[in-house]
Amino acid sequence: MPRTTLLTTSDIARIVATHGLPAVLSRMVEYLEADYRRWQAFEKTPRLASHSPVGVIELMPICDDREYSFKYVNGHPGNPAKGLSTVVAFGVLADVPTGYPAVISELTLTTAIRTAGTSVMAARLLARADSKVMALIGNGAQSEFQANAFHHLMGIEEVRLFDVDLAATDKLVANLALSAPKLRVVRCTDAADAVRGADIVTTVTADKTNATIITADMIAPGVHFNAVGGDCPGKTEMAAGVLERARVFVEFEPQSRIEGELQQMPADFRVCELWRVLAGEMAGRREASEVTLFDSVGFALEDYASLRMMRDYAREMGMGRDAGLIPDMADPKNLFGYMTDTAAKPGSKVA
Repeated sequence: MPRTTLLTTSDIARIVATHGLPAVLSRMVEYLEADYRRWQAFEKTPRLASHSPVGVIELMPICDDREYSFKYVNGHPGNPAKGLSTVVAFGVLADVPTGYPAVISELTLTTAIRTAGTSVMAARLLARADSKVMALIGNGAQSEFQANAFHHLMGIEEVRLFDVDLAATDKLVANLALSAPKLRVVRCTDAADAVRGADIVTTVTADKTNATIITADMIAPGVHFNAVGGDCPGKTEMAAGVLERARVFVEFEPQSRIEGELQQMPADFRVCELWRVLAGEMAGRREASEVTLFDSVGFALEDYASLRMMRDYAREMGMGRDAGLIPDMADPKNLFGYMTDTAAKPGSKVA
């Protein structure tokens, strides 16, 4: 019978510890690029979101003719005050011909890796090749992954940090001292200070509000904006004037119109889906002085790529255990018999 492999947070941590975060991030970008180049092969839909006054719970499905995946993920900005994470996630990768789940995996750690990988995939196409300085506004759970990805994969030498929560910046500085000791770290007094002199500006804030962290007067020629935090209705990070002055790229336009920075723009505001650049249909950065913006809300194809990668790592390392989700029946039509036979076995407990 096909096995459903369970991958836990400990398994993912072991993969990263064994191979090193830079190598895992690099492989993540490879998987993302490969799947984005197969964009037309996938059945796509915006994620399904259930909103409450305190947060959101979402399902993110996608499939091709071979595999189906979905991710369950939440976003609750008030959770840290309760000692809980803002975002947690898990996902399933299934076999389309049989419908059997092949992998069930944590996606909390993995989502942070894939989000940073997606940022790098876009920046390689849209940022200036000589970019050396990045502003990182929002120093929470995603920030170390973003900083490491841009340092190790994009050659960023200096990161300029700002967060309204000084403790978050303290945490980030301490973690970067261990994970990226050659990266020059600069604490900044506000967002404008962080953006000053930056070639790339990454915003990854958590508050569920229409914020204007970046305004048009902060734009310098040639800057690339990596807007990650605006990922649900009613939540933005950029003033409309920033988008008006930039060439804007998105993952899946129907979803970005609902959730991204685009929700504040008119319906006819022109954008380019990133897969078109990877496919050679559209140009990425055209000149050094151009201002570009990647409106990244997170898309199900990225989680599909992540699940594929972690499955392959697990196979290579002999990791994962049977999740025990599917009954192993001698007669596939006798589900009742399986239940009664299993209950009758020594050591079984029947309520």
